[in-house]
Amino acid sequence: MLIKAYAKINISLDVVGKREDGYHLLKMIMQTIDLYDYINIKKYDNGIKIACNKAYVPTDERNLAYKAADLFINTYDIDGGVEIYLKKNIPVAAGLAGGSTDAAAVLKAMRNLYKPEISDDEIMKLGLKIGADVPYCIVGGTALCEGIGEKITRLPTFKNHILIVVKPSFGVSTKEVYKNLDISKINKHPETELLIRSMEEENLFKVSKNMKNVLENVTLRKHIIIKNIKKELLDMGAMGALMSGSGPTVFAFFEDILKAQICYDKIKKKYKEVFITRTI
Repeated sequence: MLIKAYAKINISLDVVGKREDGYHLLKMIMQTIDLYDYINIKKYDNGIKIACNKAYVPTDERNLAYKAADLFINTYDIDGGVEIYLKKNIPVAAGLAGGSTDAAAVLKAMRNLYKPEISDDEIMKLGLKIGADVPYCIVGGTALCEGIGEKITRLPTFKNHILIVVKPSFGVSTKEVYKNLDISKINKHPETELLIRSMEEENLFKVSKNMKNVLENVTLRKHIIIKNIKKELLDMGAMGALMSGSGPTVFAFFEDILKAQICYDKIKKKYKEVFITRTI
């Protein structure tokens, strides 16, 4: 099976509380974008074998795709294994759910290969054991995600909006960002309901002006370059720019492809990982 595993952006990310076990309670609008990894997966006699086109990506139990395959095999007592080839296009440790979307794709592929009767809900519960973004990546599209990421409400689609994605030359640890977040110091929360209405109206201007990610409070303090990228994108005609997830990737919406292309050509000279894409 050859599968596309799509990246996501956060049009909003709010932290609304903290559980006793230390997990943060979230309220975020997630959106799939047309940037993806290719995953080639096939049945294998025994065990899990992973290869990747990027040498720096681990191919053992540290890889979320490996964890997904292992969890599936052990949960359903599968007699057999899988061979997986990952062609990575989504930047790593970027706030784009690159690892989570690979894990989600592997869970869905394993179901098709071994246990087709398993429901999406069951697969999503399994995915939550791997990471908070995995259930959303199984669903995809436009959605409101709450709880620790497991409560997913589908929203009307927000397709075909052009954006540029810029990943600086470093990664960010999601765990570290949440560890350094002080909820009491969040002065301004996203207006999530206003954003949802604006997205339903396809009002890209309103969406762009109201996008907010409270994790910027932490990541921007440590990495001033993220602030600089946002400013550069806005100076080059973006309607709005925001950090995705825990960062460090920044995305920006553009009203037309010509403006986006001019910006892409300029910013590509400065940063290695730059993509021009659209919401799907």
